[in-house]
Amino acid sequence: MTMEKVIVGLSGGVDSSIAALRLLEAGYEVEALFMKNWEEDDTQEYCSATVDLADAEAVADKLGIKLHTVNFSDTYWDSVFAHFLEEYKAGRTPNPDVLCNREIKFKAFLDHALTLGANRIATGHYADSHQLEDGSWQLLQARDSNKDQTYFLHLLNQHQLSHALFPLGDIDKSEVREIAKRHNLQTHDKKDSTGICFIGERRFRDFLSNYLPAKPGDIINEDGEVIGQHQGVFYYTIGQRQGLGIGGVRGSDESPWFVAEKRLESNQLVAVQGHDHPLLMSRSLIAQDAHWISGTLPDYPLTCMARCRHRQPLQVCRVVNNEDGLQVSFDQPQRAVTPGQSIVFYHERVCLGGAIITKASQT
Repeated sequence: MTMEKVIVGLSGGVDSSIAALRLLEAGYEVEALFMKNWEEDDTQEYCSATVDLADAEAVADKLGIKLHTVNFSDTYWDSVFAHFLEEYKAGRTPNPDVLCNREIKFKAFLDHALTLGANRIATGHYADSHQLEDGSWQLLQARDSNKDQTYFLHLLNQHQLSHALFPLGDIDKSEVREIAKRHNLQTHDKKDSTGICFIGERRFRDFLSNYLPAKPGDIINEDGEVIGQHQGVFYYTIGQRQGLGIGGVRGSDESPWFVAEKRLESNQLVAVQGHDHPLLMSRSLIAQDAHWISGTLPDYPLTCMARCRHRQPLQVCRVVNNEDGLQVSFDQPQRAVTPGQSIVFYHERVCLGGAIITKASQT
């Protein structure tokens, strides 16, 4: 019997390290691939690609697997980052990880792996998959609900899922680190990466200002009174508290201020006091560009669970389809629903798909 060849996306982190190890233990023929996808402003301060590659090489050497390297920087810029910038220019707050998974990790990487003779690819995502009797595939939430990453994977299609393996779907993050330590992998205590997909951790406003020049304007309260100044509405997101620089507003108490609205045309931010201020709460939303993983439309109206951001507890919702897109209403008000972000739908463990939020409503 010929072993199935799998290429693991080895990032230099602990999760992908254990994904590779578990596939070896399961009897697969395993190779690895390290992707470099950002070169614009690589500096020692911000870019960890050199360190990550060294860690990936050390893990591959320890496991005795071949490591390929590839540079997808041009593809990343054209397929992910250009869209990211356009969304910010339009006053929305995009989620580059969602597009990055569809266009880079499960498209460019998958296509490249197939040319290298692989049957499937694998990643260190916390997710799972399941093939039904009719041959179709489902994307399932991981056992570790705190680390589950299906929110970021909801744009995957049947072709991509049919070629993907998720070796960490049935274990917890704590177990991953324990396994790595037991096998003396140098990534066992490496800090989890955060920040923009493939770009890394950096001061976000400083980074964005390289591509979207500052355009200062007024911060106003709900009554239209000027209470401060901002550096550009695209630098802020709905619900944001930090970095507003508002203090000592006459007639107001010392409660923190939060961004409630971004007015692109007048170049104003609306800020309100109180974590759960009514202007921060939404009963419904409109979402467009819906993607259903099954490849078929659901029966509307659809009652299911959903989340509007990663790690948000799942919320009961009702989905109908009309001329504006998907109209989603919730049993409970949702805080800081943000245009540009994804709403992702679930039925029990199954991730059904999602859509891009375009408008939130208090009614």
